[in-house]
Amino acid sequence: MLAGKSVTLIIGGGIAAYKCLELIRLLRREGAKVVPVLTRAATEFVTPMSVAALAGTHVYQNLFDLKDEAEMGHIQLSRRSDLLVVAPATADLMAKMAGGHADDLGSTLLMATDKPVLIAPAMNLRMWDHPATQRNLAQLQADGISIIGPNSGDMACGEYGPGRMSEPEEILATIAARLQKRPLAGKRILVTSGPTHEPIDPVRYIANRSSGAQGTALAVALRDLGADVVFVTGPAQIPPPQGVTVHKVETAIEMLDAVERALPADAAIFAAAVADWRVTDASLSKIKKTAQGSPNIMFSENPDILATVASHALRPALVVGFAAETETVVTHAQAKRARKGCDWIVANDVSAASGIMGGSENAIHLITADSVEDWPRLPKAEVARRLAARISQALT
Repeated sequence: MLAGKSVTLIIGGGIAAYKCLELIRLLRREGAKVVPVLTRAATEFVTPMSVAALAGTHVYQNLFDLKDEAEMGHIQLSRRSDLLVVAPATADLMAKMAGGHADDLGSTLLMATDKPVLIAPAMNLRMWDHPATQRNLAQLQADGISIIGPNSGDMACGEYGPGRMSEPEEILATIAARLQKRPLAGKRILVTSGPTHEPIDPVRYIANRSSGAQGTALAVALRDLGADVVFVTGPAQIPPPQGVTVHKVETAIEMLDAVERALPADAAIFAAAVADWRVTDASLSKIKKTAQGSPNIMFSENPDILATVASHALRPALVVGFAAETETVVTHAQAKRARKGCDWIVANDVSAASGIMGGSENAIHLITADSVEDWPRLPKAEVARRLAARISQALT
């Protein structure tokens, strides 16, 4: 499956480092060459001897190792492989990558490489949910870094939740998908993301709490499968990813215009949280308080972008909508799929108790004409990867 491929495996300093021993074994079984790099912290969890024995090759550890630099300088080392994998990607390693630090061999290779990078995060759930880690995650996604996991489950620290490194078999499958012929090569896929902002006056607008994280993660996952992604985004908190065609918009009307100009496409995925209404006559100057009390604001219904594309003369072969609901999620989503005329609906519960809107995880129901699939709660990047795989199956 991976004969002739080379993978540089940068092992971070976390308890999950032990899983990398099995990952090395699996990669070599599939014919891949593994170039192992240990951070200093990683040697507290796995030994260079055990890694070298399984990899069947030299283990690189030090940036300023005279022998290693003489035989293969770190710049050359960073570019010899087809893919760089960081596992476990600790909070510290993610911070270094997001900040562009290069103070040891692993981080220097990641800065110097011109090859794709895949990370498998692993850390305590509080560290994973920390705003700094989530900011770093968003930056890495925007920089084009692929991400697998983390999974939810019991941790070595005794807590339960997101933070477990993906299993070696899962990482192997992702590596194989990344290095083999990409199934969506030649396919053009439109993705919308983020909220829209509907102006009331020059300083005020109507919006919602969508961060754009799920749409961005989906664009990255589709890009990694080889698709030519057109990414139409409202003013999201998450920066748009690299390697895709980006169109930035503000309002629903602007989004519809950008979407129609992006057609034809093989698939269209509408993950944006588009405002249902806009102010009929937005003021050209700031509305002031007056003795007459609150202003009288009239609303008009925004265009229905999903329904428009689902019935368009240039309708894509696959049209997927999103439904953010706060109650009777599946029932509302099934009705929406039928009403809009789309092929699938990705529905989720965005009530305050779920913590999903603006959060790092998602729990979706994939609704088609024939079935309802209830997916477990997963990191948004993992939801995107699985959804991209399903889209690939439908288009190929």
